[in-house]
Amino acid sequence: MFASHIPLWLSSCFSCVDLHFYLSFFRGKYPFGDYILYSNLTFTLREVKHLWRQHGCVENYGRHLVMRIDDFEKPAKTNALCGNWRTWPQPIIWYQGTTDAVGAQFFLKNIHPDMRDAATELFGRPESLQWRPNVFGELMSILIYPSRDVEEAVNWVIGGGREPDITLHMRMLMNRSIRAAQAALYCLKRATSNLQLGSRPRVVVVSDTPSFVKSIVPNISGFSEVLIFDYELFGGNVSYNTDALKNLDFRVKDWGPAPRWVAFVDFFLASRAKHAVISGAHKRVGTTYAQLIAALAAANSIGENSTSSSFSFLSSFQSNLLAEGLNLQVGWGHVWNRFAGPLSCQGQSNQCAFTPLLPPAWWEGVWQSPIPRDISRLEQYGVQLSENGRIDENQLRSYCSARKNTVKTVTYV
Repeated sequence: MFASHIPLWLSSCFSCVDLHFYLSFFRGKYPFGDYILYSNLTFTLREVKHLWRQHGCVENYGRHLVMRIDDFEKPAKTNALCGNWRTWPQPIIWYQGTTDAVGAQFFLKNIHPDMRDAATELFGRPESLQWRPNVFGELMSILIYPSRDVEEAVNWVIGGGREPDITLHMRMLMNRSIRAAQAALYCLKRATSNLQLGSRPRVVVVSDTPSFVKSIVPNISGFSEVLIFDYELFGGNVSYNTDALKNLDFRVKDWGPAPRWVAFVDFFLASRAKHAVISGAHKRVGTTYAQLIAALAAANSIGENSTSSSFSFLSSFQSNLLAEGLNLQVGWGHVWNRFAGPLSCQGQSNQCAFTPLLPPAWWEGVWQSPIPRDISRLEQYGVQLSENGRIDENQLRSYCSARKNTVKTVTYV
């Protein structure tokens, strides 16, 4: 979501001072511009080039806008493991091909201690999963906002009352699993009790399966006030294209039959939760959508009689998902997929599990399970993983010392 923007706190490059910032970006307009507003703390590369020319950096300071390209998808052309980026002279580094957080967290394995230290500040120590910083939540809280129309829809649901206490997100893929609903209710009641929210907490329920929402709401309304966004009842400006989009069949199981803009209303509504976000599912728990909701909600709650440590992100697992060690938790956007291999716990009952706000993007500790993609990717660097997920540091250093250091730069005039 933020891949195409450059923070303003790096804009002192427009006075032609060399700064190093590490980002992946794409050219073009901001994504989802009809539903999301972006703060003035962001720039596209096109805007950076315009400002560079506008401030006369070439004429006044003799500095061209130089960009170094590091292609993460090509092991022979990336220095994610072997290069000390902090010593590179180029003011912009395009970290190309980092379509998920895996590429960024490769820096945790970099052979240079100062690179690993910098990565640790961003992603936390691998052995301390519960203390991972809320990187994406803090970024979202200052960089994006709902559009006026989306905010109107969110406020319509809240109805002038107090902010919601808990969000329950259920990714059901058009399934009506009774066990998933029972586990989610258990987790919700447990969170309500542990947080001491009283007899009628406000609970937001969002899902890709509207029929599931309707079936679970009666069970929740017995002990809480339930908030849901029914786009068919909403008459605000954002719903102007409902009829045109209603019948689209594209990826219905991923997004539900509702128009796409409803997902943005649900997102910003769900991220208003003050105390907790619970992620449940028929199949895969802790998806990217739920992770980002929880991250933004945790960041929003700071300063409102709350702290980051008092906010809870919980994953609700039914027993059948735990029977074989989370073997269904696969895919790059799922927080639990690194716990789904031979090292994972098996045969447990329902879980209401603590979940880090910043999920591991690849194996980071010896108690996690390296998945085949991680094993294959490291093998491309000539590094083997042990069964416990350890890498041979000597082998990594040998690989880095033997490889050819390639430099690709682009100069804008």
